[in-house]
Amino acid sequence: MARRYDTNDATDRATGLREAASAVRRGELVVLPTDTVYGVGADAFSSEAVHDLLEAKGRGRNMPTPVLIGSPNTLHGLVTDFSEMAWELVDAFWPGALTLVAKHQPSLQWDLGDTRGTVAIRMPLHPVAIELLTETGPMAVSSANLTGHPAPEDCDAAQEMLGDSVSVYLDGGPTPGIVPSSIVDVTGKVPVLLRAGALDADELRKVVPDLEVAN
Repeated sequence: MARRYDTNDATDRATGLREAASAVRRGELVVLPTDTVYGVGADAFSSEAVHDLLEAKGRGRNMPTPVLIGSPNTLHGLVTDFSEMAWELVDAFWPGALTLVAKHQPSLQWDLGDTRGTVAIRMPLHPVAIELLTETGPMAVSSANLTGHPAPEDCDAAQEMLGDSVSVYLDGGPTPGIVPSSIVDVTGKVPVLLRAGALDADELRKVVPDLEVAN
């Protein structure tokens, strides 16, 4: 039976975060609010948990799961060949709605799907998400919906779709909106905007003027 906690209540929040962190360590799924939509997350280093996440959503390995982190410092252990321009984007827009696609460390023992040696990584601008990520470390997190259905802006919608496949639901109330994060590929010499979301090319070019836009 899934447990649900109201993170706007101080007591419930503390209990919910503790229970959610424990669930992640056990390899179970949790739903959490972010600065875009609700996400369903699992331990990024548990291939079984990530498999369960993809299965709960009805999603294939051809759509790898992004990773959320609670601090930019975590990047040092996760990515390689991270350029100065990539760090400038982190400094300017994290925490926030910017996802960076980077080369991950070859030594990492994780399986996020068919990533071809890369990882899509982000630090969300949401206190509940950051508190949880600080406790758990990197989490594989995807929107908390069944594939093909709208991404949920509240906990009710997430629970209606995912039900008891999730152990803990953290209810932070409605999220700010459904505008997705922008995605920038920083695996090459020049950053490339793969998807414009909350940040458009003009905004990003204030920090990295050489930014290109994918066709």
